[in-house]
Amino acid sequence: MSGRRDFLSMPAPENYVAGLGRGATGFTTRSDLGPAREGPSEEQMKQMLAKRAEQLGAAAPSAYGVVAVEKKETEDEEEDRFQDPDNEVGLFSSGMNYDKEDDEADRIYQEIDDKMDKRRRARREAREQQERDEYEANNPKIQAQFADLKRALGGVSEEEWAALPEVGDMTGKQKRAREASRANARSYAVPDSVLNAAAKSGELDTSISSNDADSGTMTNFASIGAAQQSALQVRLDSAANTGGGVGGTQTATSGTATSVDPKGYLTSLDKSQLQGGEVPVEDVNRARVLLESAVRTNVNNGPGYVALARLEELAGKVHTAKKVIQRGCEQCPRSVVVWEEAIRLNKDSTHNAKIIAANAIKLNPKQTVLWQAAIELEQTSAAKKKVARQAIDHNPQSVNLWKTLINLTEEIENVRLLFAKATETVPLSEELWISYARVAESDQAQQILNAARRAIPTSSNIWIHACRLQEQIGKVELLDKIMQRAVKALIKENAMIKREEWLTQAEICEEEGDKATAAAIVKATIGWSLDEDDERRDVWLEDSKSVSSRGHFETARAILGLASSTFVLSTTVWTAFAELEKHHGTTESLLSVLERAVNACPNSESLWLTFARETWHAGNVDDARIILGRSFEQLPGNENLYTRAVDFEVDAGNMEQARAFLATARESAATDRIYLKSAVLEFQLSNYEEALDLCSSGLNLFPGSWKMHALKGQIYHALSKLKEAQEAYSTGVRAAPKAPVLYLLLSRLQEQLGAVVKARSTLDKARSQIPKNGELWCESVQLERRAGNIPSANKLMAIALQECPTSGLLWAEKIMHLESRTQRKPRALEAIKKVEKDPQLFVVVARIFWAERRLDKASTWFLKAISLDSDFGDAWVYYWKFLSEHGTAEKREEVLSKITMAEPRHGPIWQSVNKDPKNARKSVEEILKLAVAKAE
Repeated sequence: MSGRRDFLSMPAPENYVAGLGRGATGFTTRSDLGPAREGPSEEQMKQMLAKRAEQLGAAAPSAYGVVAVEKKETEDEEEDRFQDPDNEVGLFSSGMNYDKEDDEADRIYQEIDDKMDKRRRARREAREQQERDEYEANNPKIQAQFADLKRALGGVSEEEWAALPEVGDMTGKQKRAREASRANARSYAVPDSVLNAAAKSGELDTSISSNDADSGTMTNFASIGAAQQSALQVRLDSAANTGGGVGGTQTATSGTATSVDPKGYLTSLDKSQLQGGEVPVEDVNRARVLLESAVRTNVNNGPGYVALARLEELAGKVHTAKKVIQRGCEQCPRSVVVWEEAIRLNKDSTHNAKIIAANAIKLNPKQTVLWQAAIELEQTSAAKKKVARQAIDHNPQSVNLWKTLINLTEEIENVRLLFAKATETVPLSEELWISYARVAESDQAQQILNAARRAIPTSSNIWIHACRLQEQIGKVELLDKIMQRAVKALIKENAMIKREEWLTQAEICEEEGDKATAAAIVKATIGWSLDEDDERRDVWLEDSKSVSSRGHFETARAILGLASSTFVLSTTVWTAFAELEKHHGTTESLLSVLERAVNACPNSESLWLTFARETWHAGNVDDARIILGRSFEQLPGNENLYTRAVDFEVDAGNMEQARAFLATARESAATDRIYLKSAVLEFQLSNYEEALDLCSSGLNLFPGSWKMHALKGQIYHALSKLKEAQEAYSTGVRAAPKAPVLYLLLSRLQEQLGAVVKARSTLDKARSQIPKNGELWCESVQLERRAGNIPSANKLMAIALQECPTSGLLWAEKIMHLESRTQRKPRALEAIKKVEKDPQLFVVVARIFWAERRLDKASTWFLKAISLDSDFGDAWVYYWKFLSEHGTAEKREEVLSKITMAEPRHGPIWQSVNKDPKNARKSVEEILKLAVAKAE
C-alpha cells in the first residue's frame, strides 16, 4: 500500500476557508449574529495566491494579484480626471481662468433662467395663493373662528364686566363631597326579595289585578300626555330661542352651579308678556331658583336683579318685584338698567317714580337715559322743559337731550334760538345743523349751511341739503355747480363716499320730492371711482336697471341721460333710454329721446324702426312717413325699413302705396323676404294669380326659401288645387330638406286627401332628416290618434319622449290626449320635473286644476305661464276662455290690455288663426276671440 494519506484524512491547508472560491468568508447562525470566524485579510490572500503561483510556475491571478491592483489604480486615476472643476483636479487642475466669452455665456443663461421664472411666477403665485385660500377656508384656525367674538369684547362696558358672576369653587366642592361620600359608603348584603324582584322585572304579565284601581297604582295617561306636551313645548321654545341666535336664553346647571344669561332671559320674559299666555307654575319656580342663585353668586349683577323682578312681575307678584329691584338699586347704584326698571315698576305711583328717578340721576348724572325717563314722568310741558334744561346743564353734548328740549318748544323763534345754542354747543352734529337750516328762513338757511360746512367739512349730507334748499327756492340752475364744489371739497378732505352711497342719497331725494337734486347728484358722482373706458357704460346701464326696479325713475333717467351724452354713438344706451321713457315717461319725452338717438346714430336700423313705430302709434301718421323717408336716405336698400313702411301703409289702408314700396324694394333690395312680403300682401288681398307669379319669381331667385314654397302651396290650397299644392310642398321638401314646416304641411295635405300611409311615410322621412324635433314627433302621434290608432300613438310617444325628453309640446300631448283623467296630474308632475320651465306645461297644469274646479290654482298656473313667456299665444287663449266662465269683467279688461301690449306670435292655436289670410289686419282682440272659439 502507498504511504500517502487519504484525502479526507489530510489536514486542511493553512488559512483554509471552505467555499472561499465562491466568495464565502464564513457563516452566521441564528444563535450568534456575526461570522462564525473571521476570514483571511487581503494581504494574506495576496501572499497565499502568490506563493501558490510560484510553486506552480505561473503568474499570479489577476483577481487578487498585482495586475488587478495596478488596473484599479489606473481606473481611479481615470475617474479622478473627470471630477468637479471646483475641486481643481483633472482637466481644470492647471488653474486656468474663464475668459470674457464664458462670462457672457453664463450671464445669458442666467438671464434666460430669470425670464422663464418670471413668466411663470404670476401664475404659480396665483395658484399657490388659491391653494392656500382654499386650505384656510376648509381648515380655519381657532383664532380666526373666534375673531369676531374677540372684536365684540371691545364694546363691553365696565358695568357689564363688573356684572359678570364669579366662577367660585362649586365644581371642586362637588368633587370633594362625592369623594367623601364614597369613602364613607358601606356595603350591605342584598336581600333575596330584591334579587327575585329584579329577576321578574323583565317578565310580561298579562293578568289584571282587581285591586289595582283601589291601590292607586292605575296609570294616568292624561298626566303622561300633558307631561309629553309640556316637554315638547319646552323643546320647541328652546329650538326657537337658540335657532334665532339673538335674544335666546341659555341656562346651564351642573350640580348646584348655575349660570344664567340675564339679557336673554329678559327678552324671553318680554316675549311671554307679548304673547299674553299663562306661564306654567313649575317654569316660574325653576326660573326663580336659577335667578336667585345668579343674584346670590354675584350681588353686583344688575341685569340679574332686573330679570328676577320681571319674573316676579310675570308671576303677578308686583310688590315682590319692587322689593327685588329696590335691593338691586342698593347693590348696584351705578347700573342704569336697574334704575330704569325701578322707574318703570313704580310708574303706578308717579311720586315714588320721581323720587327713584331723582336718586338715580343723583348717582348717575351723566346718564341721558335716566334724564329721558325723568322727563317722561313729568305731566306738564313746562315741567318737562325744566327737567330737560337741567339735563342739558349736566350733559351739554347730548344731541338727544337737545332734540327733546326743542321738540317740547312750540314757538318757532324759541326753536331757532335753541338750535343756535345747540349747534354752538355741539358743532359736530349733522342732524342739528340740518334741522336748524330747515326751520330757518331761506337766506338764513344758506348761512347756517355754510357755517355747518366749515364746522364739518367731511359731511356730504350738508352739501346735499344745500342743493335741496336751492331747489326748493327755485334756483335749479345752481344745483350742478353746488354738487361739483361738493365733490371737490370732499375729495380734498379725503371724505368722498362711495358711488353706491351717492346713488342711495339720490333715491332718497327723489322719494322726498327733490328730483332735480337727485339728477344733480347723479351727474356729479355717477362716474366716481370708474375708469374712462367702455366698462362705465355697462356699469351705468346696470345702475339704471336696478334703480328703476326700485321705482326711482327720475334717478334712472338722470343716469341714462349722462350715459347718452357720454357714449353718444352707443345704440345700447339709446335703446335703454327709449325703453325707460316708453314705460315710465310721456310720449313727448319718448319721441324726443328717439329724435336725439337717430341724429346721434343715423346708421342704426333698430332706432329708426322704433322711432317710426312709436310715432305711428302716437297717431302722427304723416310724421312717421317722414321719419321713414329720412331712414331711406340714411340706409338705402334696407329691407327692414321697407317692410316696416309696408306694414304702416297696410294698417292705414293704403294698399297702392304699400305695393309701390314693395315694388321699389324688389328693385333696390331684392331679397327673399321682400318677395315673400309682396306675395303675402297679394294673397291677403285675394289676388291669387299675382301672388303665384311673385312666388315663382322669388323661387327663381331664391330656390331654397322654404317660406316661399310653403306660401305657394297654401295659395294652391286656397284655390282648391290640392294636387298642385302637394307638388309645391314636395318641391319645397326637396329644395329645403331641413325645414320641418314643409313636412308638416305636406303630411296634413296627404292626410286630407286620404293618403294616411303617405302622410306617415312623409313624417318618417322628416324625422330621419331632422332628428330630435318635437314638432315632427308630435305630428306623428297626432296623425295616429286622428286615425284612431291609439296603441301606435302610445308607442310613438314613448319613442318620442326618449328622443326629446325636454319637449313641452310632447308632454302636453301625452297628458291631455293619451292619459286618463286620474293619471294626468301625476304625469304633469313628472313632466315638470324633467322640463323645468315650459309655458305649455303650465297651461296643461292649469287646465287640469280647472277641470277639478280648483279655480284659484288654475288661475295661478295660467298667470305663471303668461309671466314665463308672454309671446306664447295659447296661454292667453286658454286664460281668456277660463276668465270668460269664471272671471270678472274688470279682470278680462286687464288681460285684454296686457295681451295687446304683448302681441303674442307663437302657439299652435294662435298661429293657425293669426296667419290665416282671412284674419289679416284684424286686431289682437278679434284674433283672441277667434282662437278661443277654436280651442278645445
